[in-house]
Amino acid sequence: MTQNQHPKRYTVTAALPYTNGPVHIGHLAGVYIPADIYVRYLRAKKQDVIYICGSDEHGVPITIRAQKEGVTPQQIVDKYHAIIKQSFADFGISFDNYSRTSAPIHHQTASDFFKKMYDAGQFIEESAFQLYDEKAGQFLADRFVIGTCPKCGNESSYGDQCEKCGTSHNATDLINPKSAITGNTPSLKETKHWYLPLDQYQDWLKEWILEGHKNDWKSNVLGQVKSWLDDGLKPRAVTRDLDWGIPVPVAGADGKVLYVWFDAPIGYISSTKEWAAREGKDWKPYWQSPDTKLLHFIGKDNIVFHCIIFPAMLKAEGSFIVPENVPANEFLNLESNKISTSKNWAVWLHEYLLDFPGKQDVLRYVLTANAPETKDNDFTWKDFQARNNNELVAILGNFVNRVMVLTHKYYHGVVPVSSRYFTELDQIQTFATQIGTSIEHYKFREALQELMNLARLGNGFLQENEPWKKVGEQPEEVQNIMFAAIQITAALAHLAEPFLPFMSAKLKKMLLISDTPWDEVTVLEGHYLIAAGHQLGASELLFDKIEDEAIQKQLDKLEATKMQNVLDQKVVEPQKELITYEQFVAMDIRIGTIVEAEKVAKANKLLKLTVAVGIDTRTIVSGIAEHFTPEEIIGQQVQVLVNLAPRNLRGIDSHGMILMTESKDGKLKFVAPQGEDIPDGATVR
Repeated sequence: MTQNQHPKRYTVTAALPYTNGPVHIGHLAGVYIPADIYVRYLRAKKQDVIYICGSDEHGVPITIRAQKEGVTPQQIVDKYHAIIKQSFADFGISFDNYSRTSAPIHHQTASDFFKKMYDAGQFIEESAFQLYDEKAGQFLADRFVIGTCPKCGNESSYGDQCEKCGTSHNATDLINPKSAITGNTPSLKETKHWYLPLDQYQDWLKEWILEGHKNDWKSNVLGQVKSWLDDGLKPRAVTRDLDWGIPVPVAGADGKVLYVWFDAPIGYISSTKEWAAREGKDWKPYWQSPDTKLLHFIGKDNIVFHCIIFPAMLKAEGSFIVPENVPANEFLNLESNKISTSKNWAVWLHEYLLDFPGKQDVLRYVLTANAPETKDNDFTWKDFQARNNNELVAILGNFVNRVMVLTHKYYHGVVPVSSRYFTELDQIQTFATQIGTSIEHYKFREALQELMNLARLGNGFLQENEPWKKVGEQPEEVQNIMFAAIQITAALAHLAEPFLPFMSAKLKKMLLISDTPWDEVTVLEGHYLIAAGHQLGASELLFDKIEDEAIQKQLDKLEATKMQNVLDQKVVEPQKELITYEQFVAMDIRIGTIVEAEKVAKANKLLKLTVAVGIDTRTIVSGIAEHFTPEEIIGQQVQVLVNLAPRNLRGIDSHGMILMTESKDGKLKFVAPQGEDIPDGATVR
């Protein structure tokens, strides 16, 4: 199998985001920014390309979110589809079509796809025992069940996939499964489903991927595919017992829907159909012509579905091409912790756009510069600030600003005539070629670095030639210098577009130039990007510094999230065993006052207290030293269980126990008496 080296067209898809929550920076870094860079580059190359995506609106996570919020699944998908679609648009992700799997065209496309395979006998129909929650009265598919991963031992693995090790499995594979609905231990109940016999495609998949694409697919993708194939593929269910999804379009399938990972990737096809209908085009060449290059941009948790299951579906259906490449990225962490939608540990795109208006390109830049292309990477707000201030502002922005300011100062914004060619301009074509080659090989970090190196070249050129020192005595030489610097500036405007589209548009407006095809971004003697005599527009700053206060606000927000997660994990202690009334009245609880307090030697948690309880003054040892200093509690009135049998603690006889409670943040508090002038020794009844 040879790679499609000269395709007539490209179909580029980005993983359909689940509409059980907004989009966060992990999604952007792993999928949507790399795909957007690639597509914008192809457009600059004047290639025929479509960029396809849409909301994945079926599946168990959506029904779980609906149950938590007390609304219908449709209300959930409507809410988050609107948020996701708008935030993508505001961020500059340039989809040709963004659809949704609840759309009628998708239901029809997925049903037709299933029906064709069904009629051709491509499925196995079997009855099997699956997990069933008797209390909820339903089968537990995918995320409706949680248990121990059979591979890595993670005790919080979902029924379809372990988020810790990335392994996909069936719910029945889990050890000690529990229902996510009721917490009950499920039983096994027989049900009928249709299965895709993946084992029949094992040899084809091995030849197609491990042999045909061993030199051009990423190593992390090949490694995961090889692991699956080495374990031996097994038939996989394509239907589920659920009431939310696309009904299985055959007789005898009441109460069953298409498994979300059967219907979701077909969403790429239905979204393309939607685009074609709107634009008056034919969708079929983009999915069925061998001279089309199909690419799936995904995260590593989707590798099995896009490299094994979906290609097997396409092969079985018979009329579709299979992907040329699936450039999957690893995961992005946030401040050294795994991004988690359920724990709200994320930087949400729609919130970022509100907190940092006009700074879409800053986030695009940071997430590309730190993209998890070969391993998991970490996003930190301090690094975000440093890359903006030290790179975008100090390198790229500084160079452009100096060129614009000096041109306006010396020549009223008119590009001067040049009589000398600088060899530095030869490098513009080299940079364009290097950046393009890196993008074509999905090395977006490397490509971005080359773009910044071009800006560094510009800064170095100005610094070396120092036009501000020569303008009085060598005006003609300064014209030559500024003319060359303007050419580098124009090159940056064009070559930055895939990475920094907002900056690129702003700079082109400042330069008053239009788009130039990628292959024509070159400067040779006699061929320039901006001609002498061209009038430039007004100068503006491309980037501005991000101050410490803005970063601290984000860090404070994360700290509040961390604290809330700690509180949410606290479980109310269950009721203790019942006691009799006689046992209750036997307790003698009195009001007392702490008159002395000191730390117990070699005991971090213990304080030795002297407490006046009316009937006497006694010694009580209390484990509160991590919450209070001795000085701050002298004079504190407390409630004391005075008839507790004495207990020796660290050689000190303790005669009683002080009543305490715990606040939401884990801080101990005294159960102090309410009211005024309550004397020591008063009984608590």
